[in-house]
Amino acid sequence: MAERRGFLAELKRRNVLRAAVLYAGAAWALSQGVAQLAPALGLPDYATRWFLIACVIGFPFWLAFAWFYEFTPGGFRRESEVAVDAPQRHSNARRLDFAIIGVLVIAVALLASGYFVKRGAPAVAAAQAIPAHSIPARSIAVLPFQNLSDDKKNEYFVAGIQDLILTKLADIGGLKVIARTSTAKYASRPEDVKSIGQQLGVATLLEGSVQKAGNQVLVNVQLIDAGSGAHIWAQDYTRTLDNVFGVEGDVAEKVATALKAKLSPAETARLASDMSANQTANNLFLQAEYQANQGQMNHSTTSWKTAIPLYRQAIAQAPNFALAYARLSYAQSELAWFGGADMDVRQLNADARSNAEQALKLAPNLPAAQLALGFSDYWGRGNYADALQAFATALALRPNDADTLAAQGYVERRQGRFDAAIASFQKAIALDPRNSSLASELGQAWMMASRYPDAEHAFQRALALDPHNLVAKQFLSSAILYATGDIPRALAAVQGAAPAMKLQRVTLLTYQRKYRKAMVLLDSVPDTLDNFAVSIVPKAMKKAELYGLMGDTAHAQPLYAKSLPIIRAQLAQQQGINQAFEWQNLAEAELGLAHTTQGLYAIAKTQALAASSGDHMYGPALMNYTAVLYAEAQRADLAVPLLAKSLATPGIGINYSPVMLWLDPAWDPIRHDPAFQVLLKKYAKYKPAVIPVAPASGSTAAPAS
Repeated sequence: MAERRGFLAELKRRNVLRAAVLYAGAAWALSQGVAQLAPALGLPDYATRWFLIACVIGFPFWLAFAWFYEFTPGGFRRESEVAVDAPQRHSNARRLDFAIIGVLVIAVALLASGYFVKRGAPAVAAAQAIPAHSIPARSIAVLPFQNLSDDKKNEYFVAGIQDLILTKLADIGGLKVIARTSTAKYASRPEDVKSIGQQLGVATLLEGSVQKAGNQVLVNVQLIDAGSGAHIWAQDYTRTLDNVFGVEGDVAEKVATALKAKLSPAETARLASDMSANQTANNLFLQAEYQANQGQMNHSTTSWKTAIPLYRQAIAQAPNFALAYARLSYAQSELAWFGGADMDVRQLNADARSNAEQALKLAPNLPAAQLALGFSDYWGRGNYADALQAFATALALRPNDADTLAAQGYVERRQGRFDAAIASFQKAIALDPRNSSLASELGQAWMMASRYPDAEHAFQRALALDPHNLVAKQFLSSAILYATGDIPRALAAVQGAAPAMKLQRVTLLTYQRKYRKAMVLLDSVPDTLDNFAVSIVPKAMKKAELYGLMGDTAHAQPLYAKSLPIIRAQLAQQQGINQAFEWQNLAEAELGLAHTTQGLYAIAKTQALAASSGDHMYGPALMNYTAVLYAEAQRADLAVPLLAKSLATPGIGINYSPVMLWLDPAWDPIRHDPAFQVLLKKYAKYKPAVIPVAPASGSTAAPAS
């Protein structure tokens, strides 16, 4: 033991222990620095791991150096040449102590900065480059084509040529092709092609330009190696408007050859142009496509309404134009699904079906026709099985289509197949990685599965890609609320003057029992169709609900009466699950007016439509809303069983969660009922940390009884 104590004392005297601590602290700090700087420096993922291995290897050499050498004013000298009690030994010890403190401070600072950067800047995660080793060699992104025409109104034509080429590339199963949405924000001829390739996960980029002058068209395309920036292949096409369509198939074939992607006979056949032989029809079609694509990116009903007559004019010029029929059908289905914008929804759905069938009759193997048929089944008819069959056929014809993969996910989550839906959205995102809307849709699928941390991450990614994605903001707020009941944090997620953000804050303020404040905020939202669209409670009824919670029936009833004609007009327009929501709104208004018989009839219609729809996304929510109406009538015997059933139904997570049992004032009238108390005990683990206190009974803000 004496010998061992002597060795430890010698280690301390020679400052070896201090040197060991300094080395470990420095290695820790440097490894954190390498990990944080690696993405910016383009270093591979394993750079940090190899740095740590090198540090471990170097550690014994450092200890040996500390044992044998001592620092003196004259430089390093062997330890045996320095007196045992030399002053520099004590001076070196102090220097090492200060150095140890310094590196530990730096290490802690780097650790903290890395933690807060990861938590506070989702944009970093969203923009993170895809590792080069995981990028397939046969992968391509088509960047926006440059408009070299003197007439800048030809933008629609340039975008159309680019889109036709992209579509033909997507028909080739051996290629990974990135969707237009993810490439739209890049420059036509960017300088840093390597970064773009890594962000999109592709090995090659296709650049192009279009110059249109009168009847003459010049199309230039060049295939770029994203890793090196080198040109792989380039070609100019000089055409007239009569024969320019066909270039898209030639470009796709040459790209496939350059990337060594084998074409099947069927794929080769599909390279033929889908455009018509009529120049006027083609021009009208490209104008319609430009408007329709704008509508799809922005959910703009105005753009869809502009596109529809243009498609019809194209068909009038070329009655056998199958692609125009297919795209017209899709635009009609989409416009109908988003409320119709004052157009007859039932007629839009009927026309969409007819046009999809006509497209298939003219071109049975046209992927766009199968996609149109699938959306007619899904949006127009609520026939999920037939919709999935149509989407599967479209994917067999065009495997690299992010839109069809996403469509498949939409239907799967309606069926309650959440894992399948999540997988479909993830596949779509791989082909459309910069699409904020797709990231938001994935988040909604996670919510349906009640996996709120995953949902929150997806919404943060969506907002990193597009900070103005109001849908993602709204669902992020809901995901926070349903996960923890943290209303202040949910409110922080939806700040801003946009009507959608205000309406979400109105709801959250209601949960805090701040009814007067919620009313003032609601009054600041313009009462327009865009803000209070189809299947959304009209503004007058939103105000009536708040007055009801404040116990002010005198102000609530006139507003319910004002809402009735609005709801009935929408009810006549809607079908399927959307019509169920209108019956639900009607039930609330009728009961608010003490029309019990009419209210109960509307409730029965709501539940029948929800049950027949097989909709696992909004069906459980309709059960929950009906339970709310029963609770307002103090019918706990009807409310609690229905509430319990809705909470136990898969899919409820996107609209409600057990944490709301403590937060939602709708349950205040039955909160002390024994059956409701049993429900609270069942879900006790979800009880939020902070529970808003209901206003005292008899006050002007008391909940309705």
